[in-house]
Amino acid sequence: MVVARSIWGSKLKLAFAATALGCGVGGAKIANSDDPAAALKLCTTVPVRLFRLSVTAAAIAFDYEYSLMGLPEDSDERAKVKHEVHTRSARRLEDLCFKNGGIYIKLGQHVGQLDYLVPLEYAKAMRESMLNRCPTSTYDQVCQVVKKELGAPPEEIFDEFDPVPIASASLAQVHVARTREGQKVAVKVQHTHMTDTAAADLATVEFIVNTLHRFFPSFDYRWLVDEVRETSPKELDFLVEAGNNVKCMDNFRTLSPHIADCVYAPTIYWSLSTSKLLTMEFIEGPQVNDLKSIKKLRIRPHDISNLVSQTFAEMMFKHGFVHCDPHAANLLVRVSPSGGSSLFGKCKPQLVLLDHGLYKELDTYTRTNYAALWKSLVLADVKGIKESCMKFGAGEDLYTFFTSILTMKPWDRVIDPSVDHLAINDESDLQIYGPEYFSQVTELLHRLPRVILLMMKTNDCLRSVNNALLQRPSLESFLIIGRVSSEAVIEEKSLHAKSLLRLISVWVEEISLEARFILMRIALWALQFKKSLSL
Repeated sequence: MVVARSIWGSKLKLAFAATALGCGVGGAKIANSDDPAAALKLCTTVPVRLFRLSVTAAAIAFDYEYSLMGLPEDSDERAKVKHEVHTRSARRLEDLCFKNGGIYIKLGQHVGQLDYLVPLEYAKAMRESMLNRCPTSTYDQVCQVVKKELGAPPEEIFDEFDPVPIASASLAQVHVARTREGQKVAVKVQHTHMTDTAAADLATVEFIVNTLHRFFPSFDYRWLVDEVRETSPKELDFLVEAGNNVKCMDNFRTLSPHIADCVYAPTIYWSLSTSKLLTMEFIEGPQVNDLKSIKKLRIRPHDISNLVSQTFAEMMFKHGFVHCDPHAANLLVRVSPSGGSSLFGKCKPQLVLLDHGLYKELDTYTRTNYAALWKSLVLADVKGIKESCMKFGAGEDLYTFFTSILTMKPWDRVIDPSVDHLAINDESDLQIYGPEYFSQVTELLHRLPRVILLMMKTNDCLRSVNNALLQRPSLESFLIIGRVSSEAVIEEKSLHAKSLLRLISVWVEEISLEARFILMRIALWALQFKKSLSL
């Protein structure tokens, strides 16, 4: 008990020291600010949030150190106790995120999408709560933002403005409105507290995480704070989001014209948009995982699954400009305005992409090598897989682990030559990379380019969408990924072919790959036919 009191005492000292530091910085802000009222509001809010963060961090650190003290490594008892501590700590973190809101919700959402980078207890708790319980701003707060950004309250700017939001996320909420010209629009209004506290919240979270890392070197989540610090300013500037929207559609028209009619993003109303308020075309359509509504539109879920795979494969491997938040709420489906139908008489789908705040640009080297990696993964090319992983810095010791968490498959299945080797067959595959691999994950994080971590998150979101659509493994999506990644590799080789002989060699490789994918598709059809007979 003496040891416990000593440990807990040191954690409380850390909590109070961190809070005192925050209050000191707050006092300096009030003294030097051009807007003392705003600074006073900031400095009366941030210390409270910082104190909650400090106490929660200290409680979690104490729980781990005290509960695991004296338990042998790799023992069943330690594993059981660690699971209990993970569960308790995840609840504490969840409670902190909801009480503090804002950037804390965003951090919680990131944690919820990182099954293989954080203990599963944390990922599950954050995933189940953070996307569905986001705070909302009051209508008075919304009116304040509209008046400040557009110069007048909503009723003077718009012909109609619904005071009840149709959706709320960590950074903003969306209201339906109608312009003076009669167009139905969606108005995305940033939560007022985001602007007030975002920078201070990030600074305090970074301080606590860095402090904990100094006390406990194995606790190293500085990369997560770095990621949020880099992406948050862009997500908080809605004009950046509007620009991403336009660039995304331009890329499909110029680089992927064969599917440009099948992908859509809402039109931006620039005269009614600012960095904190975004007005865009209102799009009717069910979310991509709403199977009941999709079937009412006479659209096959299978066709949507293929379209989602094709859309994001084109972004990753050909455009190098990737929408990195493709969860179901950001993907709508509607019948294609251009008409047409599938071979089965069903309507042709159009995928509507929402929320363009989080994009990543891949330079040519990264984009081409990432395409080469996925081409090799789909074709079970061991040599190609290793070469691509080594270029990303995974090394001789971690390249098999890297491919496993990228595909959520054990290495022996990654290199299995069967056509369905990358399809997810059961839930056990999703849970094989838990806390016991923490040291390998941490080392991999230090080696890989930061952009690849976001691509891994994007892959997980797309995998979840495809599973929701089909309720079973999506075999064809991997063929689509393999084909588009192969096309990207061939295009890059053709651009850099310096002789006719080299160009002919590239053409031969292209024909060979085309023939191989045709054979794989035939094998896939045969496999699907065999499975249908056995049902």
